[in-house]
Amino acid sequence: MDPSAPVLVTGGSGYVAGWIVRYLLEDGRTVRATVRNPDKPTGLEHLHALADAHPGRLTLHRADLLDDGSFDEAMAGCELVMHTASPFLMGRLDNPQEQLIRPALEGTRNVLNSVNRTESVKRVVLTSSVVAICGDNVDMRGKDRFTDADWNTTSTPNHQEYNYSKTVAEKAAWAMCEAQDRWDLVTVHPGLVLGPSLTTSSVSGSMTTMAHFIDGSMALGAPALQVGVVDVRDVARIHIAAGYTPSARGRYIANAETISLLDMGNALRRKFGNRWTFPRIELPKFLIKLSAPAAGLTRPYVERNVGWPVRYDNSRTRDELGIEFMPAEQSVVDHFQQMIDDGIAKR
Repeated sequence: MDPSAPVLVTGGSGYVAGWIVRYLLEDGRTVRATVRNPDKPTGLEHLHALADAHPGRLTLHRADLLDDGSFDEAMAGCELVMHTASPFLMGRLDNPQEQLIRPALEGTRNVLNSVNRTESVKRVVLTSSVVAICGDNVDMRGKDRFTDADWNTTSTPNHQEYNYSKTVAEKAAWAMCEAQDRWDLVTVHPGLVLGPSLTTSSVSGSMTTMAHFIDGSMALGAPALQVGVVDVRDVARIHIAAGYTPSARGRYIANAETISLLDMGNALRRKFGNRWTFPRIELPKFLIKLSAPAAGLTRPYVERNVGWPVRYDNSRTRDELGIEFMPAEQSVVDHFQQMIDDGIAKR
């Protein structure tokens, strides 16, 4: 990989992408970041600040996931493409097919169509997710933990729609990679990504999850729900290591550890004191099922996830990419601190 060749980062205004762009620039790389509208007046301030701090090494380019060919110009001359762009929405959706599934699947195909047309590209790093490995926590039944060899086989367009969108998009990427022999593919599989954002404009399921610790929805108690957690800064470092480690291959789980929502509430209480919105107990599952529709959850989701443990094997990521993960509690606390700093959460 030529260190002087530009790197393309799709979805450049996103939560994870912002840190990837920042670290690439700090490493001395030249970066091209795609966004839907480079001229919009708000939401790109952090990228403009990075461009000012690294003169001549960051440019923004217009591209849209659903517009085949729109990535060609930005990709020209790049050897490494990091495809992070994909919607991350949780809760009740009006049209999951149009909001999640089609952008994830067609967007991945459109980016990789551009890769196929761009002779300079040697490697693609795709942001997938642990949800492409595990659909529901109950799917771990009979296993000690999930590994990179596992695939989500239980999500559908009507159940765990986000999980389904990431699974079909990744499968499409592997199929396109295997149909040629010029470029290779490495996929990164984060758990719930937490930690500070470089912008207040990103909208994702990570922000949705943390909002439950301030909106009173868990004041009486939390669901007995375990989630894999990883720091956004580690996710960015994993992408870069996956891009520039010649021996990198296959799928890398980006998950520091598994913690419960109550664990997260306890971590917040230790740092920020006794807010009434921080849960102190786990509620019985039947109560969670009764209130699920009002909370934007389905009862099948509650049945298949609440009360079930989940574990992921990140050993390949640590051993092959040299990653030492930040503790999950640090990521939770740092994320909430930024919510305070941004005025989203009041002290």
